[in-house]
Amino acid sequence: MTRKNPCFASTGSQNWRELYTAALFATDKRELSSRIAEAERALILRARELFAGGGDYDEEGQAIDDALYALHALKNCLELRTNESNAA
Repeated sequence: MTRKNPCFASTGSQNWRELYTAALFATDKRELSSRIAEAERALILRARELFAGGGDYDEEGQAIDDALYALHALKNCLELRTNESNAA
């Protein structure tokens, strides 16, 4: 019996682009943090799949790196905004 690696079990890793886009264009500020986290998880899982598969990581891997960078920036902006509104 073959056991599946739990890192590869998520279907979220297959649709990381959709989750990433949903996080970028979320209009409900209450959902933004969870959408960012969900997209980050899917991106990381997909990066692991590509790395473990030993295939061509260049094009999609670069897109994943760029998406993670953008989500990190978005998360930082969200935290700054939250901190500013709490300080006021």
